[in-house]
Amino acid sequence: MSSEVLDRGLVLDAVRVTEAAAIAAWNLAGRGDEIAADQAAVDAMRTALNDLALDGEIVIGEGERDEAPMLYIGEKVGKGGKIKIDIALDPLEGTTLTAKAMPNALAVMAWAPKGTLLHAPDTYMDKIACGPGYPPGIIDLDASPADNVRALARARGVEPSEITVCVLDRPRHAEIIASLREVGARVYLIGDGDIAGVINTADPTTGIDLYLGSGGAPEGVLACAALKCVGGQFQGRLMFRNADERARAARAGITDLDKKYDLHEMVRADAIFAATGVTKGALLDGVKFEGGFVHTHTLVMNSATRAVREVRMKRPI
Repeated sequence: MSSEVLDRGLVLDAVRVTEAAAIAAWNLAGRGDEIAADQAAVDAMRTALNDLALDGEIVIGEGERDEAPMLYIGEKVGKGGKIKIDIALDPLEGTTLTAKAMPNALAVMAWAPKGTLLHAPDTYMDKIACGPGYPPGIIDLDASPADNVRALARARGVEPSEITVCVLDRPRHAEIIASLREVGARVYLIGDGDIAGVINTADPTTGIDLYLGSGGAPEGVLACAALKCVGGQFQGRLMFRNADERARAARAGITDLDKKYDLHEMVRADAIFAATGVTKGALLDGVKFEGGFVHTHTLVMNSATRAVREVRMKRPI
């Protein structure tokens, strides 16, 4: 990757973009209006991006142009310039969480050199992920949940009962959950937010060893950008429910509909990843207004340097 894309200034720019979206979303936390919260985050993130001196294109965004008036796939953002980047974003991961003021809502963005992020269609993706420190190929999407737990346990020298697996709490995951419990693993169920679920595997303080299950394919690209920064592992395969979703894949340039992607096929160059907490969660504190100041907590990563920073911002309201 060109060093100019990953310089310190642009890392801080990424923080400012996700901070703006998180603050805007938090203003609607607990109001019961998912649409308004999401729109506030979209507006704030788009404004912040358009204030930057870069030539950016949204490749993972709010949907196709006819579905999303802003931050749609293919939209150009930034003031222009020699820095050309692909941008993947989710201005508000956890719209329901925000509307109900529940934990773990995030504002998320990643960027990489133009042409290096997978243009994942808006479909489901079957996913498996773990954090750093394991031998290459330790996890396999085609192995059973129980076998993946056993593989991690062997690598760590512990019993399967010491492995904790994060899974979205959905009826479609009943067989996965049953397999995990049969082998004795701990199952950590989450209601929403599978980007945070994958990223939690990379942070030893969360206690999450493995992520399993199906979720949004665009969210998979964002999660891979984060894992690339810390050396984690990921595999994913697109899932299609109908002809329309297959057509979406075709428009995104995907020809092998059964391909099993690894992390480095989804994010093909070094990347910057930033996430700001909207509501307090396992990974990040949420936005807080206190004593005439607004406080934010952001995780920002740079895969070129393997630098991982926590940024706490405090500024007058």
